[in-house]
Amino acid sequence: MVETPTQAALQQTGVRLTPQRLAIAGLLSQTGKEASAQEVYDRVRRRHPYIGRATVFRSLDRLVAAGLAQRLERPGHVSAYVWCEPGHHHHLICTTCRNVEDLGEDAVAPLAASIAHERGFRVDHATLDFYGECRNCSSRHGRGKPVATRKRKELTNRASR
Repeated sequence: MVETPTQAALQQTGVRLTPQRLAIAGLLSQTGKEASAQEVYDRVRRRHPYIGRATVFRSLDRLVAAGLAQRLERPGHVSAYVWCEPGHHHHLICTTCRNVEDLGEDAVAPLAASIAHERGFRVDHATLDFYGECRNCSSRHGRGKPVATRKRKELTNRASR
């Protein structure tokens, strides 16, 4: 039997391999997008018609506990899930196409250092998810530059007048 990267990740973290769990993990790992538990349930049911909704919820919780998935928040306090590679990281979540991109700790470490220096607060752990539009969606909608960059440029232009 050929082992997939998803199967290997499940085995390395001690998650028991069941056909349902493999289907759920496989779906999350292949999409690269976040999905609600209901969306996961609807999609997995196409291949596993007898899977129960509770099985999907329990499996998603188990994947989160194992560090293989992360729970994200959608508008309206709806949880969504995304497959995660092992290791601490953060996320960039496109609210238009729902694509999720990992953001390494190196991008966030300067913020934690700044907080420690300015406020005397020792950061033990941080979980940051940034919501907005990815480069593709921004350029498709004629908003080529991120809002923060545009605003900074506007302020610079006003100051130079």
